[in-house]
Amino acid sequence: MRIREYDEGPFGLSWIIDEPLQRTSHALAADGKVWLIDPVGVPEAIERATAMGEPAAVVQLLDRHGRDCATVAEQLGVLHVSVPDVLPGSPFEVIPAVRVPGWRESALWWPEQRTLVVAEVVGTNSMYSPTEGEVGMHLLLRTFAPGALRGRRPEHLLVGHGLGVHGERAASGLEEAHRRARSDMPRVLTRLPAAFR
Repeated sequence: MRIREYDEGPFGLSWIIDEPLQRTSHALAADGKVWLIDPVGVPEAIERATAMGEPAAVVQLLDRHGRDCATVAEQLGVLHVSVPDVLPGSPFEVIPAVRVPGWRESALWWPEQRTLVVAEVVGTNSMYSPTEGEVGMHLLLRTFAPGALRGRRPEHLLVGHGLGVHGERAASGLEEAHRRARSDMPRVLTRLPAAFR
């Protein structure tokens, strides 16, 4: 498994797997500790992440896939937290992004770094957006787009699929993804086959 790209910033580190789905993992570093979010367990990336501080926990934000969360938590000797409602001892606020039968997803808001971490509600690869790199809504949520993430003004939007978005584009991209949830659907559908090549 190869890493396509690293994304580093004041929030910590993200790594994107070189594959059509572009699974993205995150390591959030604060006060000498590191929280690994939805990790795909590439040894080189885990080593870089844990070099930023003492591992605090591995956090799984989506109920229906665990990626390598359990394995990485066991390797590091830390707690594996799945779809939390709170994360005590962390600087993050937990947002209940989706709570419906068959889909439980939490997002993390880090006010100090103005960083929003989202597993599946929004993303930036061709499964989500008609234009690569733009923020788009998950296809299955476009008819009734969940509003739990609206109102935040992130400077860093870290997603589970694709490259993160930084600066003014993070907040505007999040709002645009909600606003265009239905209208963009035909264009996203035409790009969908490319996501699985």
